[in-house]
Formats: sequence, C-alpha cells, structure tokens
Amino acid sequence: MLLTRLAEVSREVAATAARSRKTALLAELFRETDAEDVPIVIPYLAGRLPQGRLGVGWKLLGRPVPPAAAPTLTVREVDARLTELAEATGPGSRARRAALVEALMGAATEDEQRFLFGLITGEVRQGALDAAAVEGLAAATGAPPADVRRAVMLAGSLQPVARALLTEGPTALYGFRLTVGRPVQPMLAQSAASVAEAVGRLGGCAVEEKLDGIRVQVHRDGGTVRLYTRTLDDITDRLPEVTSAALALPGTRFVLDGEVIALGPDGRPRSFQETASRVGSRVDVATAAGPVPVSPVFFDVLSVDDRDLLDLPFAERHRALAALVPEPMRVRRTLVGGPEETPAAEAFLAETLARGHEGVVCKSLDAPYSAGRRGAAWLKVKPVHTLDLVVLAAEWGHGRRTGKLSNLHLGARAADGSYTMLGKTFKGMTDAMLTWQTGRLQELAVRDDGWGVTVRPELVVEIAYDGLQRSTRYPAGVTLRFARVVRYREDKRPEEADTVESLLAAHPEARG
Repeated sequence: MLLTRLAEVSREVAATAARSRKTALLAELFRETDAEDVPIVIPYLAGRLPQGRLGVGWKLLGRPVPPAAAPTLTVREVDARLTELAEATGPGSRARRAALVEALMGAATEDEQRFLFGLITGEVRQGALDAAAVEGLAAATGAPPADVRRAVMLAGSLQPVARALLTEGPTALYGFRLTVGRPVQPMLAQSAASVAEAVGRLGGCAVEEKLDGIRVQVHRDGGTVRLYTRTLDDITDRLPEVTSAALALPGTRFVLDGEVIALGPDGRPRSFQETASRVGSRVDVATAAGPVPVSPVFFDVLSVDDRDLLDLPFAERHRALAALVPEPMRVRRTLVGGPEETPAAEAFLAETLARGHEGVVCKSLDAPYSAGRRGAAWLKVKPVHTLDLVVLAAEWGHGRRTGKLSNLHLGARAADGSYTMLGKTFKGMTDAMLTWQTGRLQELAVRDDGWGVTVRPELVVEIAYDGLQRSTRYPAGVTLRFARVVRYREDKRPEEADTVESLLAAHPEARG
C-alpha cells in the first residue's frame, strides 16, 4: 500500500466527526490492505510507530526538505526506513539520523511529509482507532462487530485479528480464545462526577477503592507466572514479590486482574511516581525492591482452572476471586443496594481518600468483563484538582491542528514574582478554543521561532489535573499529571495565579 493512501484516509477520518463515515472510510481502506501491511497500517492510523519512540526532535524534523513530485513510498518502505532510524545509535549517529530523516522526507510528497511529521512527533490524533477500526474491519470482512471486538480483546491487539480476518475470513475469529499466558486488554472505567451520579446510573453496585498504582494482569500456569501491564508489556522479571504472591495462592491455573502499589511503613500509598519507577526498573531488581517493595491488590478474575469467566456477572466473578485470593490481597469494597444507599457509598469514598487513595470505582454487579472497552458498567469517581496557571508559550499544532497554537506551556507564580513552568498540555481544547487562543496568544507573542511562540505571561488558564509527580525536567522538581484545559480566566490577572509554594503544600507526597 502506498503511504499516500494511508495519509489520505487519516486526513479524511480527522475531518469527520460522524462515526458511520469513519467506519466506512476504514472499511474501504482495509479492503485494499494486504495482510502483510496490517502490522504497519493499523499503528499508523492510531498515530503509533511499531518501533516506539525514535528520539527524533523538532529541530531535526523542522529542517525544510523539498517534497517529491509524485507519491512512490509504500508503508513497508517507510517502516523499514524508520527501523533503520531507530537503530542508528552510537558514534556518528547524529549525522546518520539527520541523513535518514532528510532522505525519507525527500522521498515523500508534501501531504506525506505532513503525515510523517505528525506520526513521528506523536501528533496524529484523528480519533480513528480503536472502536471505529474494529467496526471498519468488521464491515470490510463481513464479520459481526461484536465477534471482532471479542477477538481483539482476547488477542490483545487489533493487528493479529485483522491479519487473520483479511487472510481467512470471519471463521478465523474462532481461533481467538482466552488463554493463560496470553494477556487480554483490560476492562476500563468511564468517569462520573460524583458517587451519587454513579450509583444513580448503576443502581445496586460494588463500590471499590481506586488505587493509584500500576494495572497488572497476573497469569499463572502451574509453577510459571507471567505479569503484564495495562499495555500488555511483560514485566515479570521486574516484580519478583508479585510472582511469589501468585505462587502462594491455592489455584494453579488462573488469570487475575488488579494493581500493584508501593506502600509505606504506615500502610499508606507512596507517591505514584515511586510505584511507577519501581515497576519501570529493569536492572538490579533486587536492589530496587528493597526500599520500594510493591504489593499486588486484585479486584477481578478472568479464568480459573481453564474456566473462562469473562461472560459471568461481576458478582459471580467476585465470588470466584474471593475463593482464590485472601482478603488482604483483594481491593477494599462495599456493596450498596441503590440510590437510597448513596450516603454509605459517599462515606466509603471519604474513608478511601483518608487512607491516601485517589477515589473509588463503582461496578455493576450484573456486568460481564468487557475487556478493552471503557464501558458504562464501571464508573470511576475521584476528586478533580484545578489550578489557575499562566501560559508561558505554545507550540504550533500538526495534523488537524496545523496552523493553530496547541500545546500550552504552563507556569505557576514563584516567590520572586517570576513564573515557573510545571508542564505542558494540548488536551481539553475545543476547536473554538483553539481558534481563539491562537489569535490571543499571537497578540501576546514576544518571539516566534517556528516551533511555537513565547508569550508575555498575561493569560490565565484554569487547568484540571490528577496530581503531581516528581520531574527533573522542570525547575520546581514536579510536573502535572494528566493536565487538561478547563477554561480561560480572562477575569483573572496573572498575579492571581496559583503559586508553586501552595501547589507543593497541597501535594506533600510529590516532594522529594
């Protein structure tokens, strides 16, 4: 498949909000896709590179290269060139990487250059995948969408399902089943504004602690245990204490869903960053485990003794979980019968927050395990933190945001009256907001160096965020987690923005 065809579909998908149109565009593309191109086409549509991050910066990509007159690049050729770029390391690699980028961009047309720029920088955000891609694949092959979704969940990703469907047809779906040792995509939760809203939507439900840890899927087959993250990465070698805990359970063949979390001597959770750093540590695991041990906490079971439990109601799955996992290793919970028992659910949320956790998840007792989907059967409730910060700079967007100032650099007031950068965000912005902020920030610009503009620190923006984490990239030593724009506060002066001091005081766990 030519890259130009993929870039065309990506652009058209980004330009439409209609789900049916997205599905039709993707179905047409899949009908044209060779099975061998699937492992490249699907990640590219989702804005991901099979090679992962390439370490190619804006400075290198921003060098103008005359585009090709006609499209000749195939997706497989692009994949091969990007693999070569990813492998260019060591002495002389900087010049080699620059030459590879220049050669790739020189072989691309102007439209292909824009697509590649967005792909390499992670700015392809057309909302094409994943649900629309599943429906598009179903439409392209005549397979029932529900069967395709289930196969993708059991396979862990869309690529192997797409390859099988395009090669063998709908009967290939029968080959995908829950298998111990092969991770499945986890079930996810939607958000609710309050416990009252969640219980009102669900009725009778379980209200469980929401831990600020790392999602983990534990597969045990006899004496062999494998551990997988939410993104299905194998982290078995990094968490020997979790393996030991799984081997101590009475069952010999099962799949558990839960979290790992680092707890302090007082039993309260350590900062998320400590847990994440421990889980991410690949070397000298024994040394890392000493000061920061992690504990598994389970809340669901997907399989026991080769019995697939995915389609069972949550109440039945939890009974199976309780029979397998002792209470100290299960997430705390309470049951409520309906909206009339909302006060009990609210009290449980207050207790959970007092124990240092981030909120609760309300779960329908009747719902099956909808792996890989953010369904309405699980509703998470957690306090939302907001800050009034000052915009210090903004980067020019790409893809559908080309020509718009998108990625905001956010600052809080420092003790000396200056502004200290806490992070960046491009999330939460409507098209109207993007248009407005582009014009307003250009009015405040003091420098435009091509990648974006530096502005006078005069515009205050309200930012929602989930917490802080330590970071050596920013001068305050912390950065915002999951920051997103709520609204602009033109009614506030920059000297009314929040201070670094007050922010750190509100999050003592994030300080070193």
